[in-house]
Amino acid sequence: MLIRHGETEWSRAWRHTGRTDLPLTAAGRDQAAALRPLLAGHSWAGVQVSPLGRARETADLAGLQPTLVDPDLMEWDYGAVEGVTTKDWQASHPGWWLWRDGAPDGETVDAIGVRAGRALDRLRPQLARGDVAVVAHGHLLRVLAAVWCGLPAVTGAHLRLDVACISLLGYEHDTPVILRWNSPIAADPLS
Repeated sequence: MLIRHGETEWSRAWRHTGRTDLPLTAAGRDQAAALRPLLAGHSWAGVQVSPLGRARETADLAGLQPTLVDPDLMEWDYGAVEGVTTKDWQASHPGWWLWRDGAPDGETVDAIGVRAGRALDRLRPQLARGDVAVVAHGHLLRVLAAVWCGLPAVTGAHLRLDVACISLLGYEHDTPVILRWNSPIAADPLS
């Protein structure tokens, strides 16, 4: 199960929030806490969490105990675009697209794909023992889902992921697939 952290001030304003460690808003804390009854009683073979506070707080409020705090689950390093909206950046850089051009003074989508692949390598052995929860960030989780499916990292551009939403990865006849994507917390995440 992939869980994107709850709302922050910057996510609410559509500002690129990579390595800046913003706390959850009150709404974000409520969103994370709303996961707790849905996840209660489920046995996890592992819980992997980004080291950034917004992801760790989401996991805590959801009642998830991390078994691994994984630096490879940190959000995209947006470099010069950190804290800026796409619209504002494009006003001075016409035609710029994060998924193609990467973040000036930050990471490229391929670099994110490498990190996502390493995180998946650590996650796969746990899957042999049961379900694994991953609590992290929007763009990183989009890339992770693409890499899970054996697709190029840039494919994540086609997978919108809102705050405090859940997604399920799994298999169909031994082929890695996306079982559920961008489901709001109100939905039963495990069905």
